[in-house]
Amino acid sequence: MDIITSIASVFIVSVIELWLAIPLGLYLNLNPLLIVIISSIGSILSAFLVIFLGECVRRWFIKRRYGDKTPEHGKIYEIWKRYGVIGLGLLSPLVLGAPLGAAVGIGLGADRNRLLLWMAVGIVIWSIILTAAGLYGVLSFQSLNK
Repeated sequence: MDIITSIASVFIVSVIELWLAIPLGLYLNLNPLLIVIISSIGSILSAFLVIFLGECVRRWFIKRRYGDKTPEHGKIYEIWKRYGVIGLGLLSPLVLGAPLGAAVGIGLGADRNRLLLWMAVGIVIWSIILTAAGLYGVLSFQSLNK
Protein backbone atom coordinates (compact mmCIF):
# COMPACT_ATOMS: atom_id res chain seq x y z
CA MET A 1 0.00 0.00 0.00
CA ASP A 2 1.43 3.38 -0.92
CA ILE A 3 1.94 6.18 1.60
CA ILE A 4 -1.00 8.32 0.40
CA THR A 5 -3.43 5.43 0.70
CA SER A 6 -2.06 4.57 4.15
CA ILE A 7 -2.43 8.16 5.35
CA ALA A 8 -5.94 8.41 3.89
CA SER A 9 -6.92 5.14 5.59
CA VAL A 10 -5.70 6.30 8.99
CA PHE A 11 -7.43 9.67 8.53
CA ILE A 12 -10.79 8.14 7.56
CA VAL A 13 -10.69 5.63 10.40
CA SER A 14 -9.73 8.34 12.90
CA VAL A 15 -12.82 10.33 11.96
CA ILE A 16 -14.82 7.35 13.17
CA GLU A 17 -12.68 6.17 16.10
CA LEU A 18 -9.25 7.20 17.37
CA TRP A 19 -8.69 3.81 19.01
CA LEU A 20 -8.79 2.08 15.64
CA ALA A 21 -6.72 4.58 13.66
CA ILE A 22 -3.56 4.34 15.73
CA PRO A 23 -3.11 0.54 15.52
CA LEU A 24 -3.94 0.78 11.82
CA GLY A 25 -1.18 3.37 11.34
CA LEU A 26 1.27 1.14 13.19
CA TYR A 27 0.20 -1.85 11.12
CA LEU A 28 0.75 0.17 7.93
CA ASN A 29 4.25 1.09 9.16
CA LEU A 30 3.62 4.82 9.18
CA ASN A 31 5.95 7.12 11.10
CA PRO A 32 4.62 7.47 14.68
CA LEU A 33 4.67 11.28 14.46
CA LEU A 34 2.63 11.07 11.27
CA ILE A 35 0.18 8.73 13.00
CA VAL A 36 -0.29 11.22 15.85
CA ILE A 37 -0.81 14.12 13.46
CA ILE A 38 -3.17 12.38 11.03
CA SER A 39 -5.23 10.60 13.69
CA SER A 40 -5.53 13.81 15.71
CA ILE A 41 -6.67 15.82 12.70
CA GLY A 42 -9.28 13.23 11.75
CA SER A 43 -10.62 12.90 15.27
CA ILE A 44 -10.73 16.69 15.76
CA LEU A 45 -12.61 16.98 12.47
CA SER A 46 -15.25 14.53 13.68
CA ALA A 47 -15.62 16.42 16.97
CA PHE A 48 -15.87 19.70 15.06
CA LEU A 49 -18.63 18.37 12.83
CA VAL A 50 -20.62 16.99 15.74
CA ILE A 51 -20.19 20.16 17.79
CA PHE A 52 -21.18 22.63 15.11
CA LEU A 53 -23.92 20.57 13.46
CA GLY A 54 -25.16 19.22 16.78
CA GLU A 55 -25.72 22.66 18.27
CA CYS A 56 -28.50 23.35 15.78
CA VAL A 57 -30.15 20.02 16.53
CA ARG A 58 -29.82 20.60 20.27
CA ARG A 59 -31.45 24.04 20.12
CA TRP A 60 -34.34 22.67 18.04
CA PHE A 61 -34.87 19.69 20.37
CA ILE A 62 -34.75 21.71 23.59
CA LYS A 63 -37.09 24.35 22.24
CA ARG A 64 -39.52 21.69 21.10
CA ARG A 65 -39.31 19.61 24.28
CA TYR A 66 -38.80 22.18 27.04
CA GLY A 67 -39.83 25.52 25.56
CA ASP A 68 -37.88 28.34 27.18
CA LYS A 69 -36.67 26.26 30.16
CA THR A 70 -33.39 24.37 30.17
CA PRO A 71 -33.19 20.78 31.44
CA GLU A 72 -30.93 20.62 34.48
CA HIS A 73 -31.55 17.36 36.28
CA GLY A 74 -30.35 13.79 36.39
CA LYS A 75 -27.12 11.93 37.14
CA ILE A 76 -25.35 12.94 33.94
CA TYR A 77 -26.01 16.60 34.61
CA GLU A 78 -24.59 16.27 38.16
CA ILE A 79 -21.39 14.71 36.78
CA TRP A 80 -21.30 17.46 34.16
CA LYS A 81 -21.52 20.16 36.83
CA ARG A 82 -18.61 18.59 38.70
CA TYR A 83 -16.13 17.98 35.87
CA GLY A 84 -17.36 20.29 33.11
CA VAL A 85 -15.97 20.88 29.66
CA ILE A 86 -12.35 20.30 30.65
CA GLY A 87 -13.03 16.88 32.16
CA LEU A 88 -15.19 15.83 29.23
CA GLY A 89 -12.68 17.10 26.70
CA LEU A 90 -9.76 15.33 28.31
CA LEU A 91 -11.46 12.01 29.03
CA SER A 92 -14.00 11.46 26.27
CA PRO A 93 -11.51 10.73 23.45
CA LEU A 94 -10.34 7.78 25.52
CA VAL A 95 -13.59 6.66 27.15
CA LEU A 96 -16.40 7.58 24.75
CA GLY A 97 -14.67 8.54 21.54
CA ALA A 98 -14.48 12.07 20.16
CA PRO A 99 -17.78 12.15 18.25
CA LEU A 100 -19.84 10.75 21.13
CA GLY A 101 -18.03 12.93 23.67
CA ALA A 102 -18.75 16.00 21.55
CA ALA A 103 -22.41 15.00 21.28
CA VAL A 104 -22.64 14.58 25.05
CA GLY A 105 -21.04 17.99 25.59
CA ILE A 106 -23.40 19.69 23.16
CA GLY A 107 -26.36 17.86 24.68
CA LEU A 108 -25.39 19.18 28.10
CA GLY A 109 -25.13 22.74 26.83
CA ALA A 110 -21.37 23.26 26.59
CA ASP A 111 -20.01 26.33 24.85
CA ARG A 112 -19.05 25.18 21.34
CA ASN A 113 -15.66 26.87 21.15
CA ARG A 114 -14.59 25.84 24.63
CA LEU A 115 -15.74 22.27 24.03
CA LEU A 116 -13.85 22.07 20.75
CA LEU A 117 -10.68 23.45 22.36
CA TRP A 118 -10.71 20.90 25.19
CA MET A 119 -11.73 18.05 22.90
CA ALA A 120 -8.76 18.91 20.64
CA VAL A 121 -6.40 19.00 23.63
CA GLY A 122 -7.69 15.64 24.84
CA ILE A 123 -7.47 14.12 21.37
CA VAL A 124 -3.86 15.21 20.89
CA ILE A 125 -2.84 14.01 24.35
CA TRP A 126 -4.46 10.59 23.88
CA SER A 127 -3.11 10.28 20.33
CA ILE A 128 0.41 10.76 21.66
CA ILE A 129 -0.08 8.36 24.58
CA LEU A 130 -1.78 5.63 22.53
CA THR A 131 0.72 5.88 19.68
CA ALA A 132 3.65 5.68 22.09
CA ALA A 133 2.11 2.72 23.91
CA GLY A 134 1.39 0.94 20.63
CA LEU A 135 4.86 1.63 19.29
CA TYR A 136 6.56 0.35 22.44
CA GLY A 137 4.35 -2.73 22.33
CA VAL A 138 5.32 -3.43 18.72
CA LEU A 139 9.01 -2.86 19.49
CA SER A 140 8.78 -5.19 22.49
CA PHE A 141 7.32 -7.98 20.40
CA GLN A 142 9.93 -7.44 17.69
CA SER A 143 12.76 -7.69 20.24
CA LEU A 144 11.28 -10.94 21.59
CA ASN A 145 11.31 -12.49 18.12
CA LYS A 146 15.02 -11.79 17.56
